[in-house]
Amino acid sequence: MPPIPDQPAAYRVLARTYRPQRLSELIGQEALVQTLGNAFTSGRIAHAFMLSGIRGVGKTTTARIIAAGLNCTGPDGSGGPTPEPCGVCPSCVAIREDRSLDVIEQDAASNTGKGDMIELLEGIAYRPVASRYKVFILDEVHMLSDKAWASLLKTLEEPPPHVKFVLATTELRKVPVTVLSRCQRFALRRVAPEVIARHLATVCERERVAAESDALQVVARVAGGSVRDALSLLDQAIALGEGRVLTPVVREMIGLGDQRRSLDLLVAALRGEAAAALDRCAELYALGADPPGLLQELLELTHRLARLRVDAAADEDPALDPLLAPLAHDLSAGTLTRAWQMLLQGLDDVNRAPDPMAAVEMVMLRLATAATLPPPEQLRRLLDGAPTDPASVTPAAPGSARSQSVADAGSASPSPDLAAFAELVTMLGERGEKTLAAWLRQGAHLVRIEPGRLEFRAGPGLPSDLPGRLTHALHEHTGRRWVVSLATAGGASTLAALDEAAQSARLAELEHDPVVRSVLDLFPGAKIVDVRRTGTTP
Repeated sequence: MPPIPDQPAAYRVLARTYRPQRLSELIGQEALVQTLGNAFTSGRIAHAFMLSGIRGVGKTTTARIIAAGLNCTGPDGSGGPTPEPCGVCPSCVAIREDRSLDVIEQDAASNTGKGDMIELLEGIAYRPVASRYKVFILDEVHMLSDKAWASLLKTLEEPPPHVKFVLATTELRKVPVTVLSRCQRFALRRVAPEVIARHLATVCERERVAAESDALQVVARVAGGSVRDALSLLDQAIALGEGRVLTPVVREMIGLGDQRRSLDLLVAALRGEAAAALDRCAELYALGADPPGLLQELLELTHRLARLRVDAAADEDPALDPLLAPLAHDLSAGTLTRAWQMLLQGLDDVNRAPDPMAAVEMVMLRLATAATLPPPEQLRRLLDGAPTDPASVTPAAPGSARSQSVADAGSASPSPDLAAFAELVTMLGERGEKTLAAWLRQGAHLVRIEPGRLEFRAGPGLPSDLPGRLTHALHEHTGRRWVVSLATAGGASTLAALDEAAQSARLAELEHDPVVRSVLDLFPGAKIVDVRRTGTTP
């Protein structure tokens, strides 16, 4: 019988090979490293720690480092608790090899009940077998039931001197406040892409793997702040690139190639090319695209385009499709905002539709139909009564457009200078005299206004001392003396009444405008309820 050939050594994935063994080896967690290091140095070590953060930032790794540091005896066996475990003493070796009887790890996601917690805590009364402390590491503790928390709470508050707890969670908000108050908390932050990229470069150097800088930056970006995810992606990229990490290979591996097809779909819809958009939908569906996932990707692309319009630095992101930047500058902010809202509503429709892909197609058709309308910016100018050609719009002086509309609405009473009165009221409001401005707008019937003189008829509800208060305010804010008098009869309509009349006229006119009607037809049941100049508030 031929001898059995030697088996090759089992490959150890990079995420495990380069798992930190000391606090100083943690990357991107400087605040945690400094605080824990100071605690170990001073001997002020808490009895319970709560570690929170997204997946892959080092919560379980930190928990194991804490356990090793608490029990490390140093190479000569005489050392004490340290933030830098030696890694060679019996305790460090046992913890690293997951065979220490004094470090008990439990996944709270699989052991959520009261019985599981009682069974775990039964061993607390017994002293450590071969270490300084008995350390309980509970991962994903937010999954514990209420009764399990109740069983843990008292022990967590006053554990025996030889017991330490290290709890970890990805959802800190689900942990009871009574538990949080008994723990020293550390929030492990997402690691910055540039920090991850440098770490990946170091790993590639140690592994003797040739890696392109852009490829590592792409991996670091898509890892989303998770070092473990980045190392897993790097492992995959090395295997796919046959020992090299190449940018085109990495982009294809993480799906940026498929993103181009989704971008083609979005572009077709935003250009009003309905048939092309439906063809792209069919192509993506044939390739296995999930309808809700497809709309979520389109939402992400729309968000990236909107960000690119305002953040030029985002162009330098190597994980970005090179077509996104020029496309972002070709599309208006209003178009992108409208597309976001329609896609967001469409995602809800897809989740409720009996045929999700048919719902996706209808969303694309709505986007294509909306693309044939004027951009939202021109629609707003139309609603304001301004020309729809941007080149023909001339910036007006503050208050001039509003004053003109007031004057037009009050043309039946041409003798009072309503435009000047409206500007005076606006000035008072802007100078902090909002109450005076509101009284004048709602109840003052202008009779006459000229430099240094104001006469009006006071409507019901205005205070009797209004002329005196107004005289003082006008003198303070204009630097000249004013004579304010009340008339007993006559006067124009109030500014509020004139505004309401002008608004009603514009609404009635817009109801018959063909462009506005086409917008309303896109959203059955919608109606115009207000007309405002861009940037104003109700």
